[in-house]
Amino acid sequence: MKLSSHDEYGLRCLLQVARQGAGGSVTIPEISRREGISEPYVGKLMRILRQGGFVTAVRGKAGGYTLALPAERIRVGDALTVLGGRIFEDSFCSRHSGCEATCAHSTDCSIRSLWRSLQGAIDGVLGAITIRDLLRSECGTVHVSLPESQTLRSM
Repeated sequence: MKLSSHDEYGLRCLLQVARQGAGGSVTIPEISRREGISEPYVGKLMRILRQGGFVTAVRGKAGGYTLALPAERIRVGDALTVLGGRIFEDSFCSRHSGCEATCAHSTDCSIRSLWRSLQGAIDGVLGAITIRDLLRSECGTVHVSLPESQTLRSM
């Protein structure tokens, strides 16, 4: 299981915008140069982030992208969901039922409970970290305290 480059680059673009602070903006060419990502790809990622409600586009000579919400209100998990989706969705089982119309294990599936537990743990971590937390921790480590119910032991 891996995070895609799409997720990574999208989050990096969002952080570039957040680094500009309230009222600051950054352009696609600037993000491209700073992150080493092609301008067309940055444009695609910024469109996704704009449609997801995380950034706004400002046209004109002094234009660029700004945060649509304060950095402390943007949860990393929400941004990653918009960029690439979740690891496990309830519709997963119907999409991967094998040759049958429904999964042979639809009533009692130990694998499905594993994926649900894993997704719950991921949601707990990524839901507790904001873009502001990432900006504060750029020279250190992000520390997240999870309640006992958010660990894999609850599986």
